[in-house]
Amino acid sequence: MEYCRTFSFSTACLLLLFLLISPGLSAENVTSPDIALFIKEMGAKHQFDPKKLEATFGAVEIKQGILRAIAKPAERKPWHEYRKIFLTRSRINGGVKFWKNNAAILTKAQTHYGIPPEIIVAIIGVETRYGKNTGGFRVIDALSTLAFHYPKRSKFFRNELKEFLLLCREEKMDPLQPQGSYAGAMGIPQFMPSSFRYYAADFDGDKKRDIWGNRQDVIGSVANYFAKHGWQRNKAIAYPVAALQENKNLRDYLADKSLKPDRTIAEFNAMGVTISEKLSSQTSAKLLAFEQKKVTDYWIGLQNFWVITRYNHSPLYALAVFQLSQEILRQHNREAEP
Repeated sequence: MEYCRTFSFSTACLLLLFLLISPGLSAENVTSPDIALFIKEMGAKHQFDPKKLEATFGAVEIKQGILRAIAKPAERKPWHEYRKIFLTRSRINGGVKFWKNNAAILTKAQTHYGIPPEIIVAIIGVETRYGKNTGGFRVIDALSTLAFHYPKRSKFFRNELKEFLLLCREEKMDPLQPQGSYAGAMGIPQFMPSSFRYYAADFDGDKKRDIWGNRQDVIGSVANYFAKHGWQRNKAIAYPVAALQENKNLRDYLADKSLKPDRTIAEFNAMGVTISEKLSSQTSAKLLAFEQKKVTDYWIGLQNFWVITRYNHSPLYALAVFQLSQEILRQHNREAEP
């Protein structure tokens, strides 16, 4: 799975107690060749003071628990297990409460960016249970651990470490202070540092972008992220497949793990797929399979489904967000009835 510009804290929730008691490895010394080279690059390319960076990294702790956590993401579970994590009564009720408490901000975001309130609420619900679980690691510890001790994704996390130091300088934050997930995702919406720099919004106009405590900035930032990734205002997200005739063409197609809509509805019809809703024959979509205990569910994901996967590059994540959003919307509307 490719990591996106956000990294779901929810993946860590099942391991949180274990991680918090996991001992840290000894802090890497700044004489480590990798760290020394990184400091040199930050000085040459971004005019950081090497002495100050040496002092910062001297206080960094490399956490073995982070390496264990990233090796076991929830997205590896089958759909019927993954869904249970997020489609819960407490998360639905929490979403309705969050919506009611922030109704004016959500309406403002929908007007400005075109993102439905239930989608924004569901993202925040999946990520941090509406701000209750924003992470217990220092961001710099998480990013340094993964940048210098996780070769599989070291390039990605080294870049995020660079972005983090840049945003700390821009936002006048002490890099040893911000807390986040085991992967370095930050705040209520769990933005990776690059996402913060490119998509975080000052939605209340106070000249600060606070995704830890300012609900206007949190909601505006999620909406801005979706808008910048191509959300289509007032368009559908996904539909279940009504019928499917298994054949080699479909099996070969489903073996391709890309998520971008790549066939028209007309092409899917020709492949033996019947959609539950009447859509234009030229609508682009993606056919996706979701493993239940005894059967497989098939869904057609449209452009807006693909946009959700930009938040976390997993179809399981996107379908969980979508289904949670629909449950929240239904409950919210029921409670609003006279």
